[in-house]
This record gives sequence, structure tokens and C-alpha cells, in this order.
Amino acid sequence: QVQLVESGGGLVQAGGSLRLSCAASGGIFSIDTMGWYRQAPGKQREVVASAPRDGRLTYAESVKGRFTISRDDAKSTVYLQMSSLKPEDTAVYYCNAEGRYTIGIRAFDFRSWGQGTQVTVSS
Repeated sequence: QVQLVESGGGLVQAGGSLRLSCAASGGIFSIDTMGWYRQAPGKQREVVASAPRDGRLTYAESVKGRFTISRDDAKSTVYLQMSSLKPEDTAVYYCNAEGRYTIGIRAFDFRSWGQGTQVTVSS
């Protein structure tokens, strides 16, 4: 029911920057946590950064100091500002959101994923 649409991926040289965006839509009542994951070829999907509603942002060790996650609750959107990119950051990046949505007077929990956006960092 809740859809996430990502944008902002692309090809960048090492040391460059990219900004990913992810907008949620579809009868959203509240969003508890929004976050970003990534999956490189031949590897498992891993969490990159998380932005819970309480504001306690968390990051994977590999991106600390280089990536910044933020969310705009008025727009139901989460961002990932990526700087000092490295070739090992190359992956498909997925947005994730958890919360509650409504249909009429009924509320339901949701956990949704975006379709993924490719980030390629050349050396």
C-alpha cells in the first residue's frame, strides 16, 4: 500500500558526492523509521544509515563521517547525502520505511522498500 520512490543515483568519480532521495506515499499515518540499505554484487544487503523518529541517527562504520541521512516528515521523504565516495560504495541503494498507514478508519503496520537506485563510483 505504501510506495517508496527513490532518485539521485548515478555514476561519479571517487571523491565525489551524490544525494539520494526517497519519497513515501500511500495513505501514510506515521513513519517510525526511514533508512537506506545497499547491496553490492555478490554480497548481502547491508544497512547504511537509519533515521528513526526519535532522531537517533545511526550509520554503518564504513560510511561514518562521509554520509549523512536526514528526513523531512512533512514530505515523508528521506535523504542520503554521500560525500568522499569510494569505489567500494558502488552498490544498488534501497530505501526502507516502517510505520502505519490507514484505509478508512483502520490502521495497518507497513514495512516497504524502494525499487533501488544504482550508485557507481569509478576509481
